[in-house]
Amino acid sequence: MPDTTAPEATEDTAAAGLSYIAENLALVRGQMADAARSVERPPSQVVLVAVSKTHGTPAVEVALAAGQRVFGENRVQEAAAKFPALRQQHPDLELHLIGPLQTNKVREAVALFDVIESVDRPKLAAALAAEMAAQNRWLRCFVQVNTGEEPQKAGILPGDLDGFLEECRNLGLPVVGLMCIPPVDEEPALHFALLAGMAQRHGLPVLSMGMSGDYDVAIALGATHVRVGTAIFGRRPAAGISPAAVVAPLS
Repeated sequence: MPDTTAPEATEDTAAAGLSYIAENLALVRGQMADAARSVERPPSQVVLVAVSKTHGTPAVEVALAAGQRVFGENRVQEAAAKFPALRQQHPDLELHLIGPLQTNKVREAVALFDVIESVDRPKLAAALAAEMAAQNRWLRCFVQVNTGEEPQKAGILPGDLDGFLEECRNLGLPVVGLMCIPPVDEEPALHFALLAGMAQRHGLPVLSMGMSGDYDVAIALGATHVRVGTAIFGRRPAAGISPAAVVAPLS
């Protein structure tokens, strides 16, 4: 895995740190390819979602120049400040919402994003289906599953997934896959295997699982999308420093 023990970002180190993004992208892509080949999967089967949350437009531009086209953001407002202009320059850019979505942000999210990875409750599913119909813009959706059944974490409980998927189908919501974030203190492979089994049982081809510290494990267990931020962009900007200007380099 790339070294993520980056020095603390400052305004002075930001410009120098940008050069590391392309190098880190190449390293992550190489490790993803190795992980796929180790289980006899074509590397092309796995999509890298570069998680650019809290990192500004200059960081995304460096990644775009290095050939990256799929990005993940946690918040609608932050994505709206960065990506419309970038999309004009790069019409093949694909934007995933990977964080919680409030129903009052659904209209903006449907207009801005290409994929919603965090469908996690019936009210949100209904709001998304209605807004996609209103805009005639049908986004691919992943259901977020709370595989660890953690009370503080969003997501559909494994035992409720069958009924929720049926509800989504009845709404006409285009659910194509599942997403999970394993508990930090548990072996992620157990949760990746659980998610893969649920997706297979429901005939869902897409599995979004694995982040900077465990994407190789996720790929070995069938991930089609991995969400990698720190291993590409470095640590998040320090408090009080504008994310529009700062990217923490990796050492």
